[in-house]
Amino acid sequence: MVLRFLDAGESHGRCLLGIIEGFPQGVELNQEKIDYQLQRRQGGFGRGSRMKIEQDHLEILAGIIEGKSIGSPIGLLIKNKDWENNDPKNMNELTIPRPGHADLAGLIKYNLDNYRPILERASARNTAMRVAIGAIAQQLLEYFSIYSFSHVISIGNISVKNAILQKIKKENSVDSLTELKDKINKSAVFCVDDETSQGMVQKIKQAAEEGNSLGGQFEIIVRNVPIGLGSHVFWDRRIDSRIAGALMSIPSVKAVEIGEGIKSSKNKGSIAHDAIYFQKNKQNSNYYRKKNWAGGIEGGITNGENIVVRVYLKPIPTLLQPLPSVDIKTKKEIRADYQRSDICVVPAASAVGEAVVNWELATVFIEKFGNDSLREIENNFNNYLKRIQEC
Repeated sequence: MVLRFLDAGESHGRCLLGIIEGFPQGVELNQEKIDYQLQRRQGGFGRGSRMKIEQDHLEILAGIIEGKSIGSPIGLLIKNKDWENNDPKNMNELTIPRPGHADLAGLIKYNLDNYRPILERASARNTAMRVAIGAIAQQLLEYFSIYSFSHVISIGNISVKNAILQKIKKENSVDSLTELKDKINKSAVFCVDDETSQGMVQKIKQAAEEGNSLGGQFEIIVRNVPIGLGSHVFWDRRIDSRIAGALMSIPSVKAVEIGEGIKSSKNKGSIAHDAIYFQKNKQNSNYYRKKNWAGGIEGGITNGENIVVRVYLKPIPTLLQPLPSVDIKTKKEIRADYQRSDICVVPAASAVGEAVVNWELATVFIEKFGNDSLREIENNFNNYLKRIQEC
């Protein structure tokens, strides 16, 4: 059985629902860790007024007994507190689509005269359930010492210096990772550098005063990933394909880069590829690289190095100073609708992106090592590590 999930729910509906199928029996799940990731998704300077209303909390309705998974589908629920304020039945029709949103394309696709049904599901509100699902996957990965973190690289034209980015990639101990994550999460914009964080906050304030919005970049790094996850055999089994596709499904994401994909395209092969070396008793595999331009993935398969992914977000399309649009009823040019929105979601999106990557890694991890029970996976995993150390 494969690991998969389904989710349901609308932005202004009663709740968000999730079902996880194929999760192994015997995994202890910490509720506080899941809610902490939900809080991260709600955080970050530049978020809108709805984040003051919602206090996201995951309710686990099925599949868990005494804190451990029992192998059956896991049922999940996150209530929308905003439902009490905005019953969809009492909301006005929306006929002036916003440039950059799914509004116009969606209402034409479904032959609607109002884009509210499109807004409700296209909204980034649904990412709350994806974060909860990813946080569950993260706890499975961490049991096998696979750790991830995300951090903001840039907002607008304010960016972290490359020297700082390279430094954090080289810190691989668990202690250094804990310290790094603490520093990131204390930042108003989830940025590792204090000076850059301040510049990003000022940039967001400036955009707010202008009635504008800002995009940016964040990076996800996953450490201690074993060699051999994913597959070269079919296009949809390649782990880089799965990660990139999943990240592109996050609202506002417009590009995904694995490792130094952009820099590689500008260099010769002798520079762009990571030379292979051998040293007995290295962690994960005796084979290793001195640099990691591939971002931990070659040919759709993890190669034992850290997975490094960069994600690029466009500015939020809903603007306080709306762009020109057309009323679909009168066909007259008019300024687009304004819906309550954020100024910048890059920090929050970094939490979503980390959850999404953890989910995709958990799916290929289970494909390789089984999913009946944690004990079975652990057995298979330990035997596999022993074998690759002998290669």
